[in-house]
Amino acid sequence: MDKSLTEQLQQQLGGPVMVLLGGRSSEREISLQSGAAVLAALQRAGVDAHAVDTADSDWMARLQGGCGCAFIALHGMGGEDGTAQGALEMLGIPYTGSGVLASALAIDKLRCKQLWQGIGLPTPAFAQLRADSDWALLNEQLGGNSIVKPSCEGSSIGMARAANATELEAAYRAASAYGEVLAEEWISGEEYTVAILGGEALPAIRLETDSSFYDYEAKYLSNDTRYLLPCGLDESAEARLQDLALQAFDSLGCRGWGRVDVMRDGHGEFFLLEVNTIPGMTDHSLVPMAAKHAGMSFDELVLRILREALAGTGGDGAG
Repeated sequence: MDKSLTEQLQQQLGGPVMVLLGGRSSEREISLQSGAAVLAALQRAGVDAHAVDTADSDWMARLQGGCGCAFIALHGMGGEDGTAQGALEMLGIPYTGSGVLASALAIDKLRCKQLWQGIGLPTPAFAQLRADSDWALLNEQLGGNSIVKPSCEGSSIGMARAANATELEAAYRAASAYGEVLAEEWISGEEYTVAILGGEALPAIRLETDSSFYDYEAKYLSNDTRYLLPCGLDESAEARLQDLALQAFDSLGCRGWGRVDVMRDGHGEFFLLEVNTIPGMTDHSLVPMAAKHAGMSFDELVLRILREALAGTGGDGAG
């Protein structure tokens, strides 16, 4: 642990760090785990830090009582979509990660992909699904093999594969419980994720699972999911992947830290899937895994994220 980094942070903080966790989204349990890990890391480093559950009605009042910085460990709607960020901006409290607009864009897969499509960044073909969609036509346009996703959910919640028009409609019906839905052309190939920290890409991780895709079970429950670090790409290909991830991250106006998920097809071409502005932060999560490979402990990673916020590179400049 770099004691000088902790001392610098203590001098910059005008009060305790409040770790925002929990919330009311479908990812509440994961957020509680991330927040607990972040809180423990801050306290180990000697930072005055406390947990605040945004599901509590008085959470904003607790911050107004004195908060040097908010470390956002919320996942999903209400925390990762710009809502909490907007509240913190209103209170004038600096916070970790991306600002209001970038958060709102990143969590909305449909708008995010529309933006990438508009500026020429590679992303799989996609379509918005509606109750009256022409399922046969959409199935054909998406190559007869697609993945259906709620537009604004994380952790693969509500996602399903569809190999024909009937499955496409059924997947839409199930996913529509979470709001807007899109279908994306299925890319057969390798899946990668690239963590971003302070404007730099960390080593890429290749994900392998025996499931049909990297779903909720593969992420949080299975012991068979494989994380390849080094990722197996040659130096040139990994550099291309990291550069694409940075372009995707910057195109949304993201700041501080995050993670970009990417597919690589059989021809070696990369396709952007999504940007996570507040990825999981347990000891076994992907960003800490990449940081460790780059020589950074979990505690050091947490302090680096906090430093980015206090330096004005997190949020919308609330600090």
